[in-house]
Amino acid sequence: MSSIRTTEQLGGALRAARKQLGLMQPQLALAAGVGVRFIVDLEAGKPTLRLENVLRVIDALGGELQLNGLPSAISEDHFKDNDHGT
Repeated sequence: MSSIRTTEQLGGALRAARKQLGLMQPQLALAAGVGVRFIVDLEAGKPTLRLENVLRVIDALGGELQLNGLPSAISEDHFKDNDHGT
């Protein structure tokens, strides 16, 4: 498992996974339900992409997103009661 801290690192990791699976960018775009331009931008490390679509691409590649180093016992009620951190 890789430690990813930048959008460029994420893009590179997803590009490597796509190539390892033998997929072309248009094939991955179709599988993830996004445009080819989105795949190009994602692999280039563009920092302003829609998270929902990034997660679709990760799923289409057979991956999953895991967060490490964050408290693991936070419930949804905590966020509702916390007024979104303000």
